[in-house]
Amino acid sequence: MQTRATRHLFVTGGVASSLGKGLTASSLGQLLTARGLRVTMQKLDPYLNVDPGTMNPFQHGEVFVTEDGAETDLDIGHYERFLDRNLQGRANVTTGQVYSEVIAKERRGEYLGDTVQVIPHITGEIKDRVLAMAAPDAEGIAPDVVITEVGGTIGDIESLPFVEAARQVRHEVGRDNCFFLHVSLVPYLAPSGELKTKPTQHSVAALRNIGIQPDALVLRADREIPDAMKRKISLMCDVELDGVAAAPDAPSIYDIPKVLHGEGLDAYVVRRLGLPFRDVDWTVWGDLLDRVHHPQETATIALVGKYVDLPDAYLSVTEALRAGGFAHHAKVTIRWVPSDACETPAGAAEALDGVDAVLVPGGFGIRGIEGKLGAITHARTRRIPTLGLCLGLQCMVIETARSIAGLDGASSSEFDPETPHAVISTMATQRDVVAGERDMGGTMRLGAYPALLEPGSVVAKAYGTREVSERHRHRFEVNNDYRQRLTDAGLVFGTSPDGSLVEFVELPETEHPFFVGTQAHPELKSRPTRPHPLFAAFIRAALRYRAEERLPVELPGRHGSVAEEAGAGEAGAAQTGAGQTGAGQSGAGQSGAGQAGTGEVGVEAGSNGVAPAERTAGPS
Repeated sequence: MQTRATRHLFVTGGVASSLGKGLTASSLGQLLTARGLRVTMQKLDPYLNVDPGTMNPFQHGEVFVTEDGAETDLDIGHYERFLDRNLQGRANVTTGQVYSEVIAKERRGEYLGDTVQVIPHITGEIKDRVLAMAAPDAEGIAPDVVITEVGGTIGDIESLPFVEAARQVRHEVGRDNCFFLHVSLVPYLAPSGELKTKPTQHSVAALRNIGIQPDALVLRADREIPDAMKRKISLMCDVELDGVAAAPDAPSIYDIPKVLHGEGLDAYVVRRLGLPFRDVDWTVWGDLLDRVHHPQETATIALVGKYVDLPDAYLSVTEALRAGGFAHHAKVTIRWVPSDACETPAGAAEALDGVDAVLVPGGFGIRGIEGKLGAITHARTRRIPTLGLCLGLQCMVIETARSIAGLDGASSSEFDPETPHAVISTMATQRDVVAGERDMGGTMRLGAYPALLEPGSVVAKAYGTREVSERHRHRFEVNNDYRQRLTDAGLVFGTSPDGSLVEFVELPETEHPFFVGTQAHPELKSRPTRPHPLFAAFIRAALRYRAEERLPVELPGRHGSVAEEAGAGEAGAAQTGAGQTGAGQSGAGQSGAGQAGTGEVGVEAGSNGVAPAERTAGPS
């Protein structure tokens, strides 16, 4: 039986960065998948770093870890969430990887004395990595379409070898099997009241100068683009009118597939590439959009982190929280809380006033740690649902050790090498890295690892099973020397199958409704259409807490019962036992997403229009 050749679709960007190439590519991948095609995706990043693992999160956003342990660009997370399939490390290619491999081959003599040059050696290595995406998977099935996003903006020096490699791929696989999609900005000039097409025309001209004529254009704008303007761009850029798609800012990122489908882009791609034509099955995605736009409940979650000035540093976490809300037809409002704001009890009470749950995400370094501990103390003592991820688990263990186990001065050897009680210590396999004897990049405990949960535990109930697998990215672990002391203090552990590593901690439901930490990063496996069970359980606990706070209560300090509707306002009225009698927000202010203040942002599904930044990822 003759197999159909894999098609290659390249997505480039022009005029400006952060237009949403990754979300455009992801949305097109979702549409093709919904048409019954097998799609895989890849990102080509032009920076010289080998991977984003050692990059500053303020510059690059989160690091997305794949099942096989690769530290990749945050766009790989978009790909996985929209395609609802796991990708491998080869889905992210950087200039650093390519040059490292080419230089290593030269040192081994594999080029047989050739002068090693950008063309053909660098471009050849890039091309090989793109074509490798078309290889059959473990089940022997090759993809129908490989969508490759070329990072950067057309005209950048750094991305030229990648664009040239894409041109060579077209030459190798044949023009009928290759498609170029260019995402461009159509800016609006307020003084003249006009949308301008000239930047797009110049961007396409720059693309032509390096040998590529785009087959389709996606026009980004902050408003609707008139049909007459699309016809003009079609003529001036020599692109068929059916291939010119307008993509104005959308209410949520999950609306983008509908927008592109409404423009006929997916049908045009299928026709041009000669792929089997099937109607889009909207069953699953349509249900998602209903949950996004018609929530029946709301929950406010405090995300207490070090990098809240750049929400992209926690992109997968916020998307997992929202997906957890979708599981309950609920809208999740995220309050961004700088961890420094919670260093004192008064600061924590003010910053966390009125929230329905607290999440402490991952991170590295000592800055902000005392604030995270303060937030955990506040949440634990007031029985506010709490979820800790990676460093968040470690902070929960430290807080329990200090507050309940009586281990004064307990800390992590990462923050205080001289601590009298290193309840968190360096993993044995990581000591040489911490000592500077081995490279830092790519050497953490990375990728998927199994865990065994305690029967009847909160976590086991959330997962519906005792055996789970989650992705990891860490060097430090709970010190086994303190496991018994912590158990005596009330903590329940889920461990690696051999019992040597702590993977989950929790307080029993009799002590706290939801006080759970995991050394893993479960947010990386969440999907908008298949919320992660741990996040779904966390949001369920938040909704229950919110409902309880809205019940009539007896105000402390008064005789008799005074019925107060605790939901009058965003926070409830008095939280009995917490000493908080003020309703509503605490004066912390409602700054926008990513503002340094204790701000609150209610985003339906990671909106920001079509493109919540094309930045990539640092330590998470």
